Amino acid sequence: MSETNEIKKGGISVQTENIFPVIKKWLYSEKEIFLREIVSNACDAVTKLRRLAGLGQFDDTNEEFAVRITLDEDENTLTVSDNGIGMNEEEIENYLGRIAISGAADFIKKYENENGGEGIIGHFGLGFYSAFMVSDKVEVISRSFDGSATSRFVCLENGEYTLERAESERERGTDVIMHLSGEGEEYLKKGKIREILNKYCAFMPTPIYFDDGEKEEEKDKKESDKKDGNVTEEKKEEPINDTSPLWLKNPSDCTDEEYIAFYHKVFSDFRDPMFWIHINADYPLNFKGILYFPPIRPEFENLEGQVKLYYNQVFVADNIKEVIPEYLLMLRGVLDCPELPLNVSRSYLQSNSYVTKVSAHIIKKVADKLNSLFNTQREKYEGFWDNIKIFVEYGCLRDQKFFDRVKGSLLLATCGKKKVTAAEYLEGAKETHEGKIYYATDKVSQAQYISMFENKAIEVVLMNGPIDMQFMSLIENDLKVKFLRVDADLADALKGDGETFQSKKLEELFKKVSGNDKLTVKFEPLANENVPAILNIPEEMRRYEDMMRYYSTEGDDVASFSMTSATLILNTACPLVKKLDEIEENDKKEHVASQIWSLSLLAQRQLTASELCAFLDMSYKTLSDLL
Repeated sequence: MSETNEIKKGGISVQTENIFPVIKKWLYSEKEIFLREIVSNACDAVTKLRRLAGLGQFDDTNEEFAVRITLDEDENTLTVSDNGIGMNEEEIENYLGRIAISGAADFIKKYENENGGEGIIGHFGLGFYSAFMVSDKVEVISRSFDGSATSRFVCLENGEYTLERAESERERGTDVIMHLSGEGEEYLKKGKIREILNKYCAFMPTPIYFDDGEKEEEKDKKESDKKDGNVTEEKKEEPINDTSPLWLKNPSDCTDEEYIAFYHKVFSDFRDPMFWIHINADYPLNFKGILYFPPIRPEFENLEGQVKLYYNQVFVADNIKEVIPEYLLMLRGVLDCPELPLNVSRSYLQSNSYVTKVSAHIIKKVADKLNSLFNTQREKYEGFWDNIKIFVEYGCLRDQKFFDRVKGSLLLATCGKKKVTAAEYLEGAKETHEGKIYYATDKVSQAQYISMFENKAIEVVLMNGPIDMQFMSLIENDLKVKFLRVDADLADALKGDGETFQSKKLEELFKKVSGNDKLTVKFEPLANENVPAILNIPEEMRRYEDMMRYYSTEGDDVASFSMTSATLILNTACPLVKKLDEIEENDKKEHVASQIWSLSLLAQRQLTASELCAFLDMSYKTLSDLL
């Protein structure tokens, strides 16, 4: 600064004409970002000074570093102050008088060989001019740590500025005073400012305090109360931010209680998460974060999660789907990725190789966590399996690498409420049905079959999810096993030791009552003598029918398609079947056969409208005959 305190005048040096209207309208997607930018610059100033202190170039007096935001509704100003490194006249002219010159970049370049640039946000310059989205004038009063005089920079929204020595010799640091314009009136409300600070600045590395402009009369009243002894001791002012968020800590130093409390705070969810994954990736990925599997109640709420993206503790965006694979979008969490630009765009995320690597690392960490829980906390893992099952299965179908990593930890739920892996099931099946896994899709309609299997101590797994059919095919191809629905074939274990017989008359009778002259009728003694008949449909044909039903339009009737390959097995050990073969009364014989056919069909699937009407008519007639 010259001895005569000469006032310098100039205009912002830019290569593009009328850059300020562009800044005001297009620099950021949301105007509220301006406060994040200005507060980030203030935190940078503190970080730089701490860095110099660490290098022995500044005498750190252990003072409390802080950023303070002051709202003055009467003056229409919003001020962001820091006690960081400050700027001298030359630096102000370089960094504020020339758009796209970054003070942070110069600082990192100067000191990178000694201590690197981690933690410096690096947007002082262009970021500073975001203030003009809401201001028509911005003042900067700054004093450098080098002891030079305080300078005052005033810039108007048309780009014209003045730079002079300030009359007041303020302490080291910088004040950015934004004179809010008509477009910035909404930011004169303390509730709005606090909302923005909580959103963007909740985890910035320097303590941030917000002075919401307490009225002078309120201050005078407090002073009067103190004199009269009518006031209790005031609480210490607390910063609005947490300068050491949980994701920056070593996972081994964090407790379950801290993880749960952090989840409640960030996502305003009073329920506890099921489990979480703490990520601390080193070079070359260099990102940290915590991902939570939230409590899931599919019948009551949207399952979409929320992952917040940060840049060196500065909030960037909500729910960045490009960083998380689609089958894990129900996750909630935070990711701090300093390798990404602060003002990241969707298109950038979609095409960036770093993002692809981050996503792959997250997938690996999720798989590792599932395997760890399976191996070390099996009971807990089984407890929330039903909630995460569909996401894990979908992930396996979408991502072969994910499947390869977790396939040993995938569970099957049995109708007996046990949880087993496919390998565990097959190990127990060696004696009775080696290489086969019996399953049911409906515990109610297939109860008769399930009971028959369970009476022989054969486990039946329940596969009633929306993508279980596709998932079964994946397991079959990988383990070279076969899934068979309980009504797909006559398992050897279900056969009884009684005598059998063949009856051409019964065969023709059941073809008649079924309306299917191609129906295959077999005679076998079953272990359960009370069951007159069971209907089997080959697994491949039934799956094909299910697929046809899935893709059919409303009104299409595919219910009887598989009947062309159905097999009706008449239980020769059942007294009812034996009696039916002996009686000669054709009407009675046909009536009983129709009832047996309908009951066997009902145990296999839901009846069609015409089948149900016929079954009800026969049932009413049976009741009438009994009376």
